[in-house]
Amino acid sequence: MSRNDGPAEQTTARQGWMGLLARAGAGDLAALWAEAGLAPRFTWARAPEFGGVMVRGRAGGSGAPFNLGEMTVTRCALTLEGGAVGHACVAGRDREKARIAALCDALMQTEAADTVRARILAPLEARMQAARQARAAKAAATKVDFFTMVRGDN
Repeated sequence: MSRNDGPAEQTTARQGWMGLLARAGAGDLAALWAEAGLAPRFTWARAPEFGGVMVRGRAGGSGAPFNLGEMTVTRCALTLEGGAVGHACVAGRDREKARIAALCDALMQTEAADTVRARILAPLEARMQAARQARAAKAAATKVDFFTMVRGDN
């Protein structure tokens, strides 16, 4: 995201990194954060707190929406010393993951964005892509090709 991007591009970029941080494994995120050596000073706007959200579903992906059930989430908001505000909402009850995700969100709006992108976001994306490929390869190994043999003239 650059300062010359319009509001729509900035929103799309932010949705991308916030979604990546929310989907990341807590251990992976914590390890990459520690390796990056970032330690920005911040104040809490909203300390990490647990809550629930209603998960909705659709039968077949196109049917009428229905309430599937509730899911526990942890959310927080913080402000860096420079004024950048970071938010996070992650699945489960993990205050530390929410804190790191909010810090990454805030830092992505500062001059440290390139560092966060290179040291945290890019490795997370690579790990997730490798996991997707491993699942796809495992599923492909179980694929059975069925065919029909036709006898005689058709």
